[in-house]
Amino acid sequence: MKFDRTTAGFRFQQKSEDSTSLFNQLLEIFKELITHTSGDVDEAIDWLKELDKAYQLTNKDYTIDDFIEELKQKGYLKEEVAQKGTPQLKITDKTEQAIRKRALEQIFGKLKKSGRGQHSSKYTGNQGEFTGDLKNYQFGDSLDHVSMTESLKNAQSRGFDSKLTEDDLVVKDLYYKTQMSTVLMIDISHSMILYGEDRITPAKKVAMALAELITTRYPKDSLDIIVFGNDAWTVKIKDLPYLNVGPYHTNTVAGLNLAMKILRRKKQANKQIFMITDGKPSCLKLNDGRYYKNSVGLDDYITNKCYQKAAEARKLNIPITSFMIASDPYLQEFIKDFTKANQGKAYYSGLKGLGEMIFEDYEKNRKKKL
Repeated sequence: MKFDRTTAGFRFQQKSEDSTSLFNQLLEIFKELITHTSGDVDEAIDWLKELDKAYQLTNKDYTIDDFIEELKQKGYLKEEVAQKGTPQLKITDKTEQAIRKRALEQIFGKLKKSGRGQHSSKYTGNQGEFTGDLKNYQFGDSLDHVSMTESLKNAQSRGFDSKLTEDDLVVKDLYYKTQMSTVLMIDISHSMILYGEDRITPAKKVAMALAELITTRYPKDSLDIIVFGNDAWTVKIKDLPYLNVGPYHTNTVAGLNLAMKILRRKKQANKQIFMITDGKPSCLKLNDGRYYKNSVGLDDYITNKCYQKAAEARKLNIPITSFMIASDPYLQEFIKDFTKANQGKAYYSGLKGLGEMIFEDYEKNRKKKL
């Protein structure tokens, strides 16, 4: 509650929604900024202050300094002693989880709003678990799963005396219990921030959202995340907000080698690789430890190694889905040949819609035996 002083004395009234949500509004902006700055709190706060100057996000009663103090009080920020002995602000586990949850809502939330039962699958029947959603009845759906309440509502929407028809029927949506092992490969070569376009941040958001989806909705599935530049290595889910590009070339073969090594150890029958990349393969590590690099055009020696790895994954029944965020015709031609060698799939997505496509593909693939 708050009070206003008027000519009649004091008048108490309910606190307005805008004033109660100012912290939450700033928190949403802060979570977006901390993703862009790869976990650098000081840089994110500097950006927030600049936005405050431009758009008056705060007021005299609640400043950016007040917001920072509340972040500390609520466990979103902590102070750690830096190497030089000076205190430095760091995000906490709570913030890392909040960022993943936000990424999930940004990407997967759009799919949930697009309609009921839009995640396609060639399988029908009742061997699954309820998702909490409803979808239109289709031939083959079990009548046991018909929601009579919602179906009758649909009929009554046409008139109180309307008869129930097949078009009115909706059933509880299912997802199948098939377990899936997924490796997500993210290109962190230098081109992911070149040409005036930030490509690494959308890739990070997709990884965080996919991780949050799997850990909360499909806990028996597994997700491993690989980054690849000159070499390839795994990153933990909690490390995703801090992911950044390096002065690297693109060693696609190293990423594929590591992905297949991980998936060979998995017990799940269904395995898949998602690869997000914006450029051509331009690097290989030779047997003697030296790197063979060629950034000019497509090098046959490098691309042939990629095709060999794609075919090797096919023999292991590991489909590779490539998400190509580049529009160069010769690079798209390489991805077509790579996809043909694996018998996988390829999307030429750009950045817009990248997350939606990956989520649709993940949901579809985990509902069938690959």
